[in-house]
Formats: sequence, C-alpha cells, structure tokens
Amino acid sequence: MDGKTFQRGPMFVAWEAPEHVTRRYPIVLVHGGLLQGTEWLDTPDGRPGWAQRLVEAGYAVLVVDRPGHGRSPYHPEVIGAMAAPFSYEEGRHVFFPPEAAAAQTQWPFAPDDDDALDAFIAPFGGLPGDLAASQEMDADRLARLLDRIGPAVVVTHSASGPDGWLLADRRPGLVAAVVSVEPMGPPFGATPGIGSLDWGLTAAPVAFDPPRANAEEVRAADPATLRIPALTGLPVAVVTGETAVFAAYAPAIVDFLATAGAAAEHLHLPDHGVLGNGHGLIYETNSDQALQPVLRWLDANAGGGA
Repeated sequence: MDGKTFQRGPMFVAWEAPEHVTRRYPIVLVHGGLLQGTEWLDTPDGRPGWAQRLVEAGYAVLVVDRPGHGRSPYHPEVIGAMAAPFSYEEGRHVFFPPEAAAAQTQWPFAPDDDDALDAFIAPFGGLPGDLAASQEMDADRLARLLDRIGPAVVVTHSASGPDGWLLADRRPGLVAAVVSVEPMGPPFGATPGIGSLDWGLTAAPVAFDPPRANAEEVRAADPATLRIPALTGLPVAVVTGETAVFAAYAPAIVDFLATAGAAAEHLHLPDHGVLGNGHGLIYETNSDQALQPVLRWLDANAGGGA
C-alpha cells in the first residue's frame, strides 16, 4: 500500500498447560464477536474461567484474539471499515434481557449495577464491517496455528461459531472436534449489525460436494444435498443455555451439520441438570457446572487421555 508493506490481521495467541498434560489434544478457545480472548480467562464475579478450568482438567489450552480484536491490532486502512460499536443496550439485550430475567438465574451481576456493566462492556471492541472477510482472516490464522501445533479441539462462542466450520473445512485432518457454544445462526440467518450467513452456517465460502459456485447456488440448493466432505464424521457439540435466544437456533444448526456429514449433537445444558443460563454461560455464576457436560463429551468424543 503506497509502496510499503503492512501486516494485515495478525492473530495473538497465548497458551497455558499443566505440568503434566493428560489429554490427547490441546484446546483452542476462540472468543465471540467484538470480544477478545479475555472472555475465557475469568468471570465478572471474579472466578477462574473456562481456560483455567480446562488446564486444571489436564489440557494444554491456547486462547486467541481474533484478527482485529483485543491484542490483534485493527487498522481500518489495512483491514477495512469497522462495523458499528457495541452498545450497552445491545449488551443487555444479548446477555441478560429483561424478558428472561425470571428464568435466567445465573447472571453474575444485578442489571442495575452500573459499575459491573461498565466492566463487562469494556472488552467489546469493533468488528470488521465485512463479515465474510473477517471469517476468512479468522480461518486462515487458525489454520496456520494448527499447522504449528498439530491436531486440536476447537471451542468457539457466539459469532466465532462459523470459524469452527471454516477451520474444519480448511484443515480437516487437524480438527479433532468442535465444541460450539451458543453459535451464530440459524442457517442462512442474519444478525443485525454483524452480517448474514450466506453459505449456510458461514458468511465465507465452504467446499460443498457437489461444488457450489456462489452463495446464491447454496441458497437455491436442496438442503439435503449440502454435503461438506471435510466435516464427514467430525465430532461436534452445539452447547446452549436454558434461556438464551441462541438455543432456538441449535436444532437447525445441528441438522445442517448432520446433513453436511458431521457427527453433530445438541448439548442443551438443562438436559444435563444445568439450569438458568443465557448466552454468556461460559462466565455465569455456574460456569464450572456448565463446563462439566462439555468435559464429559470431550472424554467420549475427543480422544480421552494423552
């Protein structure tokens, strides 16, 4: 650009491991939209987050900041225009909506606690305005990460859900399993202020068989023909909380993945005795309990011991 070379969309990665790793695959934690890897580190009420708990469970854990988020620098002249900022009102709507207050019993601070809300909103930054380009960057950098570390389990949250499918499409031999917590959906859905999933579960292209030349062909196809060879047999858990709107998308997402060829299942927390959770289940007051069904699923589907 202007005769000079600039780095576009690097991805920051931090890792931690127990002294004795007892699990076969490392876990890569991919944060949700507008956030950063810190969402896996602790909870608003000051307890260790899933990253630490997974280390305690014997896993090597890698936490990323997606390109243009957190410690992965964003410059609009290099990455492109930024989407709208994340408002306090949207934070309430997504994570603790008033209409769900009676059933969402695990949110870690009172809705009228302004200081806690300030701290909660603080990590939310800008999102690249081009959702497909952002997902392409994510998938490319995550693929390069797996090229360096080898096979891994990928755990996504919310708007990073499509990254799991794209990464498996690009590196099918290196994704041991995908745990998608409250993923973006439903198939072909649109999220105001973020973008639409024009390729089914992604905004960026994936390789179908038979091939589809563009998103219009994907939308026009018989859903029963939308196979994704790279997902064949891939263990996938779609994890949802009791009160979250995203839970309503999960059955259609699981059906889409199963048609694509994945060994996908819906891990709905109330079915496992974990109640009262919303979209932020990974850091609500019962986050340790919410992790237990995931750990059991990983034991059964992702190689168990080292």
